[in-house]
Amino acid sequence: MILKASQRGGGKQLGLHLLKTEENEHVEVHEVSGFVAESVRDAMKEAHALSRGTHCQQYLFSVSLNPPAGETARLETFEQALTLIEDRMGLKGQPRIVVFHEKEGRRHAHAVWSRIDAATMTAKPLPFFKSKLREVARQLFLENGWKMPDGFADSKLRDPRSFTLDEWQQAKRAGLDAKTLKDAAQEAWAVSDSAKSFAKALEERGLFLAQGDRRGHVAMTINGDVFSLARLMGRQTKEVTARLGNAKALPSVEQLRKRLAGEMAQRLKAHIWEARRIAANAMKPLHARREAMKLQHQAERQRLDAGLAKRWNAEQRQRASRIRGGVKGAWDLLTGRYWKARRQNEMESFFALQRDRTQRDTLLRDQLKERGGLQSDIQQARNSQARQILALYRDAARFRQAEREREPTRGPGLDFGR
Repeated sequence: MILKASQRGGGKQLGLHLLKTEENEHVEVHEVSGFVAESVRDAMKEAHALSRGTHCQQYLFSVSLNPPAGETARLETFEQALTLIEDRMGLKGQPRIVVFHEKEGRRHAHAVWSRIDAATMTAKPLPFFKSKLREVARQLFLENGWKMPDGFADSKLRDPRSFTLDEWQQAKRAGLDAKTLKDAAQEAWAVSDSAKSFAKALEERGLFLAQGDRRGHVAMTINGDVFSLARLMGRQTKEVTARLGNAKALPSVEQLRKRLAGEMAQRLKAHIWEARRIAANAMKPLHARREAMKLQHQAERQRLDAGLAKRWNAEQRQRASRIRGGVKGAWDLLTGRYWKARRQNEMESFFALQRDRTQRDTLLRDQLKERGGLQSDIQQARNSQARQILALYRDAARFRQAEREREPTRGPGLDFGR
């Protein structure tokens, strides 16, 4: 079942659309629940009025439910879909409207929920609602035995030979569990009607069709893990053979493993260069921060040095004024006032010098601490990029080794470095 959804306001316009008979041959209001109002229009007004007590502008969540072409869904199927949507989206108990439309022999439904929780006067959050609805739709296709449309498979289950660098690393982090593999095989089975189309559908989901050791059909991952196709899909071996034909026509697991190794070695070579480019670009902002910080620190030190020099000169002039010249100076020398002023100046100069040094040391310490924080970010980025590139080299070496085993007489191997 295709599910299309949006968060929106405009309840009045949406209500008019749901009741429009010009474009639909039949319009059936199936449910208005959770509202004080009993009609679609009044329920929309009520939802809008309730939203005025909050800051939420998109106070409605609207979903259209469309069975696949050529299929007629029963009411129970629509209700099951609505229950799944509410469970996944956290909308259970929220007021909702359900309206059925029929046009050109096809029946579909529109469901609208109020997002406003009347108890807390807050809007229900709907993070990642598109991906969650996609999971619900896939489940409905599988449970009802409908043929899944092209491109509807899980985007994470694709042929790794066409992965981008980011997708390759994401797939390695995520891994594949038994349920994921079973779902992939069942989806490929649902969208195919021959051995050729099934093999293509499997590859789009990151699995490859081959002949097992016992000459049965198997599915293999890019890493060489092998699974019985019949067991993976929960079907009889003879049923699999009836649709896919004799497994002898397929490459063996070993043949397929070696062929894929060569293809993946080439792909990972490109990933390594891409990782290097990304690493270089990722360091540019950090290098820019380093250069800007250097200039900033230089300016701060220049300002401090100029201020210290200005203050030092002013204080020196004040201290020099205590030493009188001429007859007054001679008198000061005779009375001992000169020596007293000199000792005072020496003491003040010493403490002023210590003060200025402490002030400059404080600035330097603060700057070094700031620079150390930046250096930590730089080092962390370098280490992360080094680990990432090293992992790609290891992956490439593993696939390249398998390729050499297939072609022992081949010339020099791929140069993954530079």
